[in-house]
Amino acid sequence: MAEPLTTPSVGRTPSGRRFLLARLHSLAGVVPLGIFLLEHLYSNAIALLGPKAYDSHVRALQSIPFLPFFEIVLIGIPLLYHAVFGIYMAILSRNNALSYSYSRNWKFVLQRVSGLITLVFVAYHLWVFRLSSTFFGTEVNYSAVQEHLQHPAIFVFYVLGVISTMFHFTNGLWTGLITWGITVGPKAQMISERISFCLFVLLTGVGIATLFAF
Repeated sequence: MAEPLTTPSVGRTPSGRRFLLARLHSLAGVVPLGIFLLEHLYSNAIALLGPKAYDSHVRALQSIPFLPFFEIVLIGIPLLYHAVFGIYMAILSRNNALSYSYSRNWKFVLQRVSGLITLVFVAYHLWVFRLSSTFFGTEVNYSAVQEHLQHPAIFVFYVLGVISTMFHFTNGLWTGLITWGITVGPKAQMISERISFCLFVLLTGVGIATLFAF
């Protein structure tokens, strides 16, 4: 008697597991990390209102109960997973932008390049303005940020980091909509691409304006 044919369930085969991990990678970049990015951008943009407003907002954030726990669970773990799996996918991916100069192929490459730049930028930023405060009691306020950004090389690095981070986020939103089957047709993808570009310009403008505010 012939055995019945069975279809491997998603998650049991290597391809199925990679599919689930890729979906989790996409989700982590939007839900916890994307929301935190927007909140962090807003918090820093308060510097446009002056030192007193910025320092007051920072003190309010630091007074949140169980803040380290939320930072580890909602930011640290998703960030670590998103970074590690993103590097893994970048290693496995074949970049063909030099052979086929289509805009989407270049975006594919830039998404991975911007991801690596963003990872270095975020790691540096976390060390300077979060981990050093936790380990050594360094105070984070308007004056500290202003003094840090006085170095031309660091300021240029932050500008590059902001541009890279905003591109990685907004382009990731665009590809995420395709990946999750939300924008299926060419017209929907074209509209979402234009929206993501406008969002990139807006967020980058706010981020760079904030840097100049310091």
